[in-house]
Amino acid sequence: MTAAERRASLGLASIYGLRMLGLFIILPVFALYAEQLPGGESHLLMGIALGAYGLTQAILQLPAGWMSDRYGRKPVIYGGLLVFALGSFIAASADNIYWVIVGRAIQGAGAINAAVMALTADLTREEVRTKAMALIGMTIGVTFSLSLILSPLLHGLLGGVPGIFAMTGVLALLALLMVRFMIPDPAITRFHSDTEASSKRFGEVLRNKDLLRLDFGIFTVHAVLMSVFMQVPFLLQADGLEVAQHWKIYLLVMFAGFVLMLPLIFISEKKGKVKQVFVLAIAMAAIAQIMLLFAQHSLWGITAALLVFFTAFNVLEAKLPSLISIIAPLEARGTAMGVYSSVQFLGAFFGASVGGALMQFVGGNAVFVFGIVLLLLWLAVASGMQSPAAVRTRLYHLAEMDDAAAVELRQRLAQLSGVREVMVVAAERMACLKVDRHGFDEAAVEQLVMKGV
Repeated sequence: MTAAERRASLGLASIYGLRMLGLFIILPVFALYAEQLPGGESHLLMGIALGAYGLTQAILQLPAGWMSDRYGRKPVIYGGLLVFALGSFIAASADNIYWVIVGRAIQGAGAINAAVMALTADLTREEVRTKAMALIGMTIGVTFSLSLILSPLLHGLLGGVPGIFAMTGVLALLALLMVRFMIPDPAITRFHSDTEASSKRFGEVLRNKDLLRLDFGIFTVHAVLMSVFMQVPFLLQADGLEVAQHWKIYLLVMFAGFVLMLPLIFISEKKGKVKQVFVLAIAMAAIAQIMLLFAQHSLWGITAALLVFFTAFNVLEAKLPSLISIIAPLEARGTAMGVYSSVQFLGAFFGASVGGALMQFVGGNAVFVFGIVLLLLWLAVASGMQSPAAVRTRLYHLAEMDDAAAVELRQRLAQLSGVREVMVVAAERMACLKVDRHGFDEAAVEQLVMKGV
């Protein structure tokens, strides 16, 4: 990467991380706070308040991406950050659960994820774009882990959940300055097939059974995640651990879960056991729900259950996007990722809302039964998937050419050894190839790309 690409990638990854911070940072402490608010005695309303962010984010993020194509990336990002800040300050000043719901919904309405991804594509060359996107993915993982650990600490330092909401609002306003002064203005704003959703491709994506399996997977894992945090904070408190001390549990399980994830990822990638590890992680997540159901009266039991769950969660969060990239047709990859992201946030809303409803009308244990049923259903769905091919995606910048030359280049690239799929887009001056991890003739590809024929 050039210095400008590094600066842009780091800045945009930070802004993307801020959006995820809005979802994750309150998870360990929100339920305990909301219960003390007027109206918060309704666990259903509590769940809606926790998940409202995900609902508006799911609905608006793709339209916001399309708006950025028409009106520019930065104006949409500025607007989204301002809306997010407004929602944060409303939630911070709320004196009942209803205003918290309003604030959370407005937070989610500041949906800038698609615009951030599009701006990342505008500001990076094709050859390094995968690295930039990987940086954003790593930022999401780090944001999630730090959120769970820091949330109980910030709860004490900032005067509770209202202080955390206010902090996220201030961070959003500071992010405006980062966008203005750290992120370069793109020389050209255009549609990128590899990162942006196209309305013309939705039918193809929604008819693809393999992609639907993965969409159901990310929906499930985030639904279960949110439902867990509707109940676990109460269990930790009931077992004698004050809110200010909850960070110790999360530090232990997040660190150990990351360490335990690494050998599973190694076996998946290096030993070609992608499906086996994937199915094992789903089974582990289900086992963790069973452990929470039967070991909830012991701090060590809860800790062990959370360790199993977050080990599985880390593996699934790492594997699902890569499987989407492998399975989706190149022409529809951006659309597939857009649908996947929207379904993820929809799952967060569903899990929090259903978890709250179950706590109110059935009982706390029903939350874990819900997680078990949903994960076992996913396990059955995932068991029918084919083992994904050992492929990777490569992007190349092209010289200016007409459509006829693009068709010819595509045909010649498709004939090369190790090339599984080719997309050449003359208007974007970009070639995207899905190639074997081993046996790929990269020199021959580069020679054709440089010549343009």
